[in-house]
Amino acid sequence: MNPIQLFELASKQAEWLQVRQQVVVGNIANANTPKYTAKDITPFSAVLDNTMPSQRMATTHPGHMEAYALSDENIDVREARLNNEIGIQESGNTVALSQELSKTGEIKRQHELNTSLVSSFHRMMLMTVKR
Repeated sequence: MNPIQLFELASKQAEWLQVRQQVVVGNIANANTPKYTAKDITPFSAVLDNTMPSQRMATTHPGHMEAYALSDENIDVREARLNNEIGIQESGNTVALSQELSKTGEIKRQHELNTSLVSSFHRMMLMTVKR
């Protein structure tokens, strides 16, 4: 029987969310720093796409998922795309506070969804074991 990879995937997404939160907090902290360039990280979907499969499983249907061996090496911190509303400020700073605060809300929602899914899956597994 193959192990269930959902917990590993959720753990890696939580790590990715932690790294993204740190980058966003750094952007907010440096909002008034002259010549500071806003940063962001690789999207989680790109991290999954760039990760090599740890084991090849038979995919007999196009909807089947593959198991991935995730690694933090695939999470790259890079310069964020320039916000068209704010552009480059007179000080050379490219941080848009409204965009960064929006990212914190998005991170919070993704983390809540992640923990809800794991807890629901955990409850489901416990119910099957009890029977």
